[in-house]
Amino acid sequence: MKVLVTGGTGYIGSHTSVELVSQGFDLVIIDNLSNSKIEVLDGIEAITGIRPKFEKLDLCQAEPLDDFFKKNSNIDAIIHFAAYKAVGESVENPIKYYHNNLVSLLNLLEAMRKYQVPFMVFSSSCTVYGEARELPVTENSPVQPAESPYGNTKQIAEEILQEFVNSQDKIHAVALRYFNPIGAHPSSHIGELPIGEPENLVPYITQTGIGLRDQLKIFGNDYETPDGTAVRDYLHVVDLAKAHVATLKRLLNQQNKKPYEVFNLGMGKGVSVLEMIQSFNRVSGKTLNYKVVDRRHGDIEKIWADTSLATKELGWKTESSLDEAMKTAWDWEKQLNKNQS
Repeated sequence: MKVLVTGGTGYIGSHTSVELVSQGFDLVIIDNLSNSKIEVLDGIEAITGIRPKFEKLDLCQAEPLDDFFKKNSNIDAIIHFAAYKAVGESVENPIKYYHNNLVSLLNLLEAMRKYQVPFMVFSSSCTVYGEARELPVTENSPVQPAESPYGNTKQIAEEILQEFVNSQDKIHAVALRYFNPIGAHPSSHIGELPIGEPENLVPYITQTGIGLRDQLKIFGNDYETPDGTAVRDYLHVVDLAKAHVATLKRLLNQQNKKPYEVFNLGMGKGVSVLEMIQSFNRVSGKTLNYKVVDRRHGDIEKIWADTSLATKELGWKTESSLDEAMKTAWDWEKQLNKNQS
């Protein structure tokens, strides 16, 4: 089976590519390298022994994408990761996010229709739930008004995808609503590689721990949570990658119960920012320097997942603990900065 992975040199895309190659899938990766590096392919090859085919391409450009599909007309499925994903940046520059995240999807769906690609696994987000009224959130929880333009692009993208699938006879799709992926491949050949200042918590923690940053900023400690800091559902990125393989097999084996399905992917429990720092301190033997600053616009207070549907339908559940995931993140950071550690 030949699978197109868009954004395949990115954080989640690269780990999913490793799992797909390991399961015997034939991959082709598209990425414009706006938020990733071509050297990630070296890491995928180091782990799997196989270097996926790669094409540098911007999905927002319809003609080059059409040319790609003309040359690769035998694609069986698409896993669509390519998107901008920083909540804070989306608040500052919403047009950038609406254009990139939605135009790229529209172009890809048009190519699916034209070249008769029957299956898509879509990278969505728990941000579609907004500030959830009841926890944990299930797939049937209300989709609340988005707290950020990034979250809104995921809401709109899901609506587009569902309406597109409903209009087609032979195209099926699954949207995977990620909670907060962390960690790196245990080999330390690939991991989270933020360009510039990290927007996500764990790379900011590890960069502070290694000495690249003086201090971690905690955005608010006056939330209505046990310790006042924001609560999220964190899962190991390798566990998340394996969920994509399980989802793809569900589609290819025609085990999906509806043409369009949605699943939550998380560890199923809430962890606060301070608890994340404590986890890092345990696995690293360090004491992280941090300070509390004002809340960040676009952040929600607390959210975690009910993942029972994914367990039932995909046969998937997380395998790694929080500390195990944090240790792989720390090992990856030390590998990136050998002279610092």
